[in-house]
Amino acid sequence: MAGEVLVLPAFGHGHLFPSMELCKLMASRDYKTTLVVFSFLSPSIPSSFLEHPLIQVTEIPSPFTSEPVPMHPDSKKLMHTCLENLLSTRDPTPICAIADVLIIMTWTEEIFKKFNVPTIGFFTSGACSAAMEYATWKNAHPQGIKPGEIRLLPGLPEEMGMTESDLKRRSLGHPHGPAGGGPRGPGGPQGPKRRMLPGPGDEPPWVDDTEGSVALMINTCDDIERPFIEYLTKEIGKPVWGVGPLFSEQYWESSGSLVRDSKIRSNRQGNVTEEKVIEWLDSKPRGSVLYVSFGSSVDLSIEEYPELASALEESARSFIWVIPANAGRSGPGGGGSKTEGYYPEGLDSKVGESGLIIRGWAPQLLILSHPSTGGFLSHCGWNSTVEAIGRGVPFLTLPLRGDQYYDADLVVKHLKIGYRVLDDLSNMVKKDDIVKGIERLLDDKEMKKRAEQLGAKFGNGFPQSSMAALDDFVHFFVPKSP
Repeated sequence: MAGEVLVLPAFGHGHLFPSMELCKLMASRDYKTTLVVFSFLSPSIPSSFLEHPLIQVTEIPSPFTSEPVPMHPDSKKLMHTCLENLLSTRDPTPICAIADVLIIMTWTEEIFKKFNVPTIGFFTSGACSAAMEYATWKNAHPQGIKPGEIRLLPGLPEEMGMTESDLKRRSLGHPHGPAGGGPRGPGGPQGPKRRMLPGPGDEPPWVDDTEGSVALMINTCDDIERPFIEYLTKEIGKPVWGVGPLFSEQYWESSGSLVRDSKIRSNRQGNVTEEKVIEWLDSKPRGSVLYVSFGSSVDLSIEEYPELASALEESARSFIWVIPANAGRSGPGGGGSKTEGYYPEGLDSKVGESGLIIRGWAPQLLILSHPSTGGFLSHCGWNSTVEAIGRGVPFLTLPLRGDQYYDADLVVKHLKIGYRVLDDLSNMVKKDDIVKGIERLLDDKEMKKRAEQLGAKFGNGFPQSSMAALDDFVHFFVPKSP
């Protein structure tokens, strides 16, 4: 056995699932691998994960009595206690800890330093977002950009230059905040939301958070983000390894066929079965269906949902629309009923078999891997973005916060496999914007071809560049000869 590696994900399934896949990769290199998670995430860990002889899970007691509250004030204290107990019993100590840069890195730095355990900062998001955050902070000074100006970012591709429209983002307090206003959390610029969601030109929190780390790992690969990995390596002055995309073995083994989410992810429920989704998609022409989903942790405003419903009705295109149970209540501006979120009453009867509305969880991998799916109206969360890229699906982008803006730029500007819904994202999204975007996307055969060509690069399994990065990790921790 090569030694022990600790892997510490941040809160939420979008951080847990890539971390579990990273654990499997570490174990495949003969490392004993310990996943350290808060107990409220444990039910989402499939039993097959626990059966691996080199993988174990250490649970941190959750300070919650009912619904999870990740930022509970006792969370950090409980994590420290758990790690102290764990490391006190390890002889030899783990060779390193791979800690999520979102909160967890800062929570654990002190305890790992005490036990002389080197740390690696782990991004479950992509390299483009990290590189763009860094470059706009160091070089762009974007608040002074004039209309029509393109401000290039030294070291990054020219097409990623900043424009005035890149500053027009949503405010966290209201969906249609002032142009150029970066997100600000409670307690002013240094509040918890500010740490997680820097605005253009703000110092990215991860810069200070990872200063003491020996390297960075990012959930990406050269085929998608090589210029951005190279940029970060040069600027940060330490190894930056693209070790993804961190999908399950079933994803890589099912190239050219449907991915069955139920075989990969457990404890998920929705109002439509996988069999019903397959039956519906099988009835549609190839590349004709628009998939609409904004993930589980971000949301449109309550005023924008009816605009989207009207757009889907007017476009007359086939669609699958995934609506979370709390739709319109968790997004900027809030609103809606205290017990139920928005639902497009009557839309299903108006569109008939042209639309499939899913409430709650949907088999996203299955939908993206079906040949009838021709486009994805997405918030561009990183997991959704790489899942669609890997299956050759082009995008209609509507980022809602944080790194999603840069993920959308990667898709639209650099990879050229998507369009924006609108340029000024500080404005409310209207029906006409969405209808125009849908028509433009689904009618663009060249864009679909580019997306399929990129997706085809993932047809041979886990990327070779990411395997090479894991080799670099192994060599990095091999004891040097005296």
